[in-house]
Amino acid sequence: MDIQDPVNEVTLSGELVERALLRYTPAGIPILDARLAHRCEVAQAGQRRQVEFDIALSFAGPMAYSADDLQLGQSISATGFLAPRRRQSKTLILHVTRFAPLHPNQNR
Repeated sequence: MDIQDPVNEVTLSGELVERALLRYTPAGIPILDARLAHRCEVAQAGQRRQVEFDIALSFAGPMAYSADDLQLGQSISATGFLAPRRRQSKTLILHVTRFAPLHPNQNR
């Protein structure tokens, strides 16, 4: 039996609906927190299903500086991993490892 490493990679597209000011950790790492609104239609059990949710995003390091140029309402594609916000937290956020702005009609 071939055992593979667990995979934790998620890509979502959507509209940036919230963003905080760029901040720094005590270690001096830049962090930018934001929120992405994702809306899509998917097939499940042969039925169409509307999916709508918001998810917290965290950009860290040099990527936080790049994300600091994003504007509210801008459509982006964000890829990263899901992890709790803090060690004891049960709330998951998407820790972004790469992102790209999308043109308005690419948000799907």
